[in-house]
Amino acid sequence: MDRTRYTREQINTLPNNPGIYQYYNSKDEIIYVGKAKNIKKRVQSYFLNKNNHNRKTLRMVSEISYLEIIIVNSELDALLLENNLIKSYQPKYNIQLKDDKSYPYILITNDPFPKVYPTRQVEKGKGHYFGPYSNVKAMNTILELFREIFHIRTCKLNLTERNIAQGKFEVCLEYHIGKCKAPCVGKINKEEYQKEIDQVIHILKGHIGPAKQFFKEAMLDAASKLEFEQAELYKQQLLSLEKFQAKTVITTTKLTDLEVFTIVSDEKYAYINFMSIIDGAIKYSKTIQAQYKLEESEEEILKLFIIEIQEEYKSECKEILSNINISEFGDYLITVPKIGDKKKLVELSVKNALFYKKERLNQKAQSRQDDNRILKTAAQDLRLTTLPRHIECFDNSNIQGTNPVASMVCFKNGKPSKKDYRHFNIKTVIGPNDFDSMTEIVQRRYSRLIRENIPLPDLIVIDGGKGQLNAAVKALKELNIYTKIPIIGIAKRLEELYYPEDSFPLMLSKKSETLKLIQQLRDEAHRFAITFHRDKRSKSAIQNEFDSIKGIGENTITALLKAFKSTKKVKEASFEEIKKVIGEHKATLITQHIKKGLE
Repeated sequence: MDRTRYTREQINTLPNNPGIYQYYNSKDEIIYVGKAKNIKKRVQSYFLNKNNHNRKTLRMVSEISYLEIIIVNSELDALLLENNLIKSYQPKYNIQLKDDKSYPYILITNDPFPKVYPTRQVEKGKGHYFGPYSNVKAMNTILELFREIFHIRTCKLNLTERNIAQGKFEVCLEYHIGKCKAPCVGKINKEEYQKEIDQVIHILKGHIGPAKQFFKEAMLDAASKLEFEQAELYKQQLLSLEKFQAKTVITTTKLTDLEVFTIVSDEKYAYINFMSIIDGAIKYSKTIQAQYKLEESEEEILKLFIIEIQEEYKSECKEILSNINISEFGDYLITVPKIGDKKKLVELSVKNALFYKKERLNQKAQSRQDDNRILKTAAQDLRLTTLPRHIECFDNSNIQGTNPVASMVCFKNGKPSKKDYRHFNIKTVIGPNDFDSMTEIVQRRYSRLIRENIPLPDLIVIDGGKGQLNAAVKALKELNIYTKIPIIGIAKRLEELYYPEDSFPLMLSKKSETLKLIQQLRDEAHRFAITFHRDKRSKSAIQNEFDSIKGIGENTITALLKAFKSTKKVKEASFEEIKKVIGEHKATLITQHIKKGLE
């Protein structure tokens, strides 16, 4: 599976649609969720207008590794979806970003007749807090809804049973204009008042259905008692609630809990969008890419991902909407809606899948163009007659003269081709001799390619200066291919590039894309060699420690190395941990040996 990931270089390809953008750090954690009327312009503002940002915003931008987007139909859709996502993920920069104050909460107090109001101070034991709300406008919209359809007091009176019974209070203007039912003078009891508070809690939790049912039942009950005036009030409250819910596709009036799975495809890939709808509100959306392996149908692909995604999200939802017909599938109810809110949700899902597909194709095309441009620049800078589509880079590693090894990494079209990486144990050189070691590994590498009739690279890079380069050239001359392959060396001190039989190095700008490509090759070869060298030293240490034990052979030592990395960690491991790796009998031999060494 894959996700739409936009790097900083790709923000110009973002759409001009309204929607949500989610910033991720290098650990794949969501650090910020934002809404935008125009996603492209909003995201660009973070990266292009840095002089206008405060320190906290700059710090957030510095942590952004990539971003994901969700396209919606309107700015209001974006506003509501933003709030849903912030509640779900609680990104750290949505809590403290704009200023030093925390974002507000909605508090339902623990009073006998609870109050509902916004606050920035969270005091333990004072009541039930909902939030925080990074978007104050969205929070105020909800509070206005409560004031319109419920009769919740706004006063600060201490409404204990004793105070009410003693008649300490009088009704206020809120009662006379129909905004409060005057619990202060006993015109509504606790039980009736609490029923309205319960509906407030349902709505704040994202469940509008129970509140709608409450007003509908109250309206019908009042009508059955011929209390038509009261029934009309309940009807108006129900209509207000439905109006609030019907403003957006993100929160729909007729839907409860369901999921949307849609698929669009081309010859090689399927693009699947998933949306989760809870009580009519979109809680999250995700688009993935799947590569066709055989001749799977869209139906087969979609069934597979319904199971996989539901497992990932721990979902048990059985009602699913889709854009394609799916045959009987367990106890799932899968439909392709033709009209109404359900069809709008499917269309929104398809819209996200299609945009994902478009962006993936654009990114691939852009990546190929960038690769060609970099390779053309490298060919020009390095005076090559052909594009260096296949580059191989060599490095030695013999820390403190022990366990000499070497590595070769391969880049194709400017990108690492890890399946072509190779490790080398130095066989013919005794002692720490980097020059002779380089001659050996280059000779071994290309004699094998010649023997197996495998194409030679377009460029060879040697990690080192003139000495290392000359050692590699010696091997190429012995193989009679010196004139067939361009070869250069990169020295560490000034990052200068050396050519054979040229005393003067080539100095490229530190900002040069060619130099950055060569440095990437060199660094990757060095990392690969160091890792191999470290593993070899660890294995050697484990062998020295345990190979004298009867019954412990090469395979057991390799398994211990893979699981524990070093002798020290093997000694620190418990019997059960070692047993899981090599079995009970051999674990007993190892632990007995360790105990004997400690005596």
